[in-house]
Amino acid sequence: MILKIVILCWVIICLTTMLFYTEHFYINIFKTQDFTEENYDTRSFLERLIYLERQEHVSVMCRSFKLPKDDDDYQQAINDSILLDHILVDNRHKLLYCYVPKVACTNWKRVFMVLSGNAQPGAPDLLQIPADVVHKPSTLDRLSDYPAARAADMLATYTKFLFVRHPFERLLSAYRNKLEQRHQESSRYFQSRFGRRIIRRYRANATEQSLRDGDDVTFAEFAAFVADTRDTVFNEHWAPIDRLCRPCAVNYDFIGKHESLFEDSDYLLRHVVGATDVRFPKGPDSNTSTQLVKYFTPLDHDTVLKLYSTFELDFKLFNYNLQNIFGYEVG
Repeated sequence: MILKIVILCWVIICLTTMLFYTEHFYINIFKTQDFTEENYDTRSFLERLIYLERQEHVSVMCRSFKLPKDDDDYQQAINDSILLDHILVDNRHKLLYCYVPKVACTNWKRVFMVLSGNAQPGAPDLLQIPADVVHKPSTLDRLSDYPAARAADMLATYTKFLFVRHPFERLLSAYRNKLEQRHQESSRYFQSRFGRRIIRRYRANATEQSLRDGDDVTFAEFAAFVADTRDTVFNEHWAPIDRLCRPCAVNYDFIGKHESLFEDSDYLLRHVVGATDVRFPKGPDSNTSTQLVKYFTPLDHDTVLKLYSTFELDFKLFNYNLQNIFGYEVG
């Protein structure tokens, strides 16, 4: 008898939770969808629950860390210049995208050019849009381009999304792309500005050539630099996502993940934005995730703890851990 009562209570709790999720999901995320019976199926419902769970997890973590959640008039957000500079605007679809470097932001900017009318729709290959054009500040509207009152209204009424990535994978991607590559035009700026400083600070008996070129920074040196609390101003390529996009100050309607990039992008474009004629471009696969163990396990434990502390909110907010790298969690 007791067992039957326990089972009945469990069923009631599950049904109540599902109803809450469904109602919350319909109201806050999929505003553009037609939820008639003929459009509903089990698979789409489960997909929606995945994205809802990500939203709910962020809310829970914001409360857990006692971080202020979004307010009705978005006063926190419109006073944050870093955030406003990272939110791109598509007025045609009433869409806001907080871009995060090293999380497919180049391709998402290409998509945004098409969505907002800054590139021809139906182009044979979005990858043909040059990256330097995509990253020009004048190519796409940013929320910082608008008056505060207008920006607050857009934050309250437009559909907002971002894509996230495992913090250590994103950090490694930044290192490999900006500091490890030699004789690459895109790396020279970072090697000159950051590489020389890193070598000067963390390498004993550095050669004159290394101090001059800054093009042979090791990952251990880069990790020590990022973990160093003396450097509180981060370059956007390795700044925490929490600092760039403020998910506790902005209620994002959709959170995509790099590990399910193409599935999430397709779902967002088709079912949230309603842009069935635009497809997210598939570039070459990244092998960064397979290199995590190689680069991170040689680091000393103190550096790993400091790095984890630096990106702790990203780990917690977006439900990442260190099990796949070290086989254990540190926080």
